[in-house]
Amino acid sequence: MADTEVSYVVSDFIGFLNASPTAFHAVDEAKKRLQKVGYEQVIEREDWKLEAGKRYFFTRNHSTIVAFAIGEKYVAGNGFHVVGAHTDSPCLKLKPVSKVKKADYLEVGVQTYGGGLWHTWFDRDLTVAGRVMIREEKDGSVSYSHRLVRIEEPIMRVPTLAIHLDRGVNDGFKVNTQSHLLPVLATSVKVELNKEFAENGHHAILTQMIANKLGCQPDQICDFELQACDTQPSIVAGAAKEFIFSGRLDNLCMSFCSLKALIDATSSESDLENESGVRMVALFDHEEVGSNSAQGAGSPAMLDALSRITNSFTSDSKMLTKAIQRSFLVSADMAHALHPNYMDKHEESHQPKLHGGLVIKHNANQRYATNAVTSLIFREIAMKHNLPIQDFVVRNDMPCGSTIGPILASGVGIRTIDVGAPQLSMHSIREMCAVDDVKHSYEHFKAFFQEFSQLDAKITVDT
Repeated sequence: MADTEVSYVVSDFIGFLNASPTAFHAVDEAKKRLQKVGYEQVIEREDWKLEAGKRYFFTRNHSTIVAFAIGEKYVAGNGFHVVGAHTDSPCLKLKPVSKVKKADYLEVGVQTYGGGLWHTWFDRDLTVAGRVMIREEKDGSVSYSHRLVRIEEPIMRVPTLAIHLDRGVNDGFKVNTQSHLLPVLATSVKVELNKEFAENGHHAILTQMIANKLGCQPDQICDFELQACDTQPSIVAGAAKEFIFSGRLDNLCMSFCSLKALIDATSSESDLENESGVRMVALFDHEEVGSNSAQGAGSPAMLDALSRITNSFTSDSKMLTKAIQRSFLVSADMAHALHPNYMDKHEESHQPKLHGGLVIKHNANQRYATNAVTSLIFREIAMKHNLPIQDFVVRNDMPCGSTIGPILASGVGIRTIDVGAPQLSMHSIREMCAVDDVKHSYEHFKAFFQEFSQLDAKITVDT
């Protein structure tokens, strides 16, 4: 890949990051990109009329999105070639009643979402973004619409306590997430408290800002799901411009790379001519909190998609089981790069490095779903395209995280590999990864879509 193409992929990724402060916005951005190249939206609550050679997508809760391209040679019972990732990241989400007033400060009540490095949220210039439910009345009829909102400017901050008032803070900064993490929005000195809505549950000044952004009246806002967001934009950085500094790299990096790979592997008329399977990307919400929701990987969303696609081409119920056994899932979630200041946290023989390409994750206790067969497939693709590949195993004396991989492997019965691009500062409000690994990941996923059908036909296991 030429340097100009590398810079285009990376600049495109930066644009995706900056357009996606929340899972809702990430799905909206993905939807726009798919529609721009001709993907057709299908609705889960309606009947589907699918055709071989065509491209489709659907959203669930507007925080999960599944896109798929059906090969022109597809017949019912053929496999699905899937890259799965997630749209959510650890953050602070506003409570249902977020209005807090202490010592003439107007603060915002928040819940912690996921396993964040909460100390990194202090002294950051924060704003809010998310989705709002709006009541609209026209000709005596009431309807309710789903709207995304993002206030661009910094409007709040979680201030740290001065060292003069906590002399032992550098011996160990411990965050009480209930009492220490409330962002300061304003003071009563500057905000007229008599304008507060009695039953709104949120500060009037915040509700008014949201209404202004949406072009509606505050009393039209029925409910919302908002989260605190860092206002500092994602950038290419480092002395050699080799890094990306950004929030939400886990897991918008894998979401972007898989989505772009699917789009670019299905954009020309010839891309699906010889494809006998279905190329798919599934970006789920709620991975950071266990995936147990209607739109998480633990839901029937994936199985529903495979079933509805298969059943659009046959009435034989046995075909779905056959299709699943011919399918393959790449569970793509960011990996832990070796940290130069904490090298003892990695196992000696498994130390993924920035610029080193996608990391294959292994765990004998099935915290990752990789096995020898699924690993082989990904290594063969890397070898053919001269792409770097790395391996990761957690130390025996440390607990191992997990991904959507084992959830989908066990819930659907699909062959699965767990991979991810290496990064530092995972779950910080500001993470970092390498420019090269964005390129490597995109190329690897694109090659997977283009070549899996031919490669899988050469592998013999259960015969």
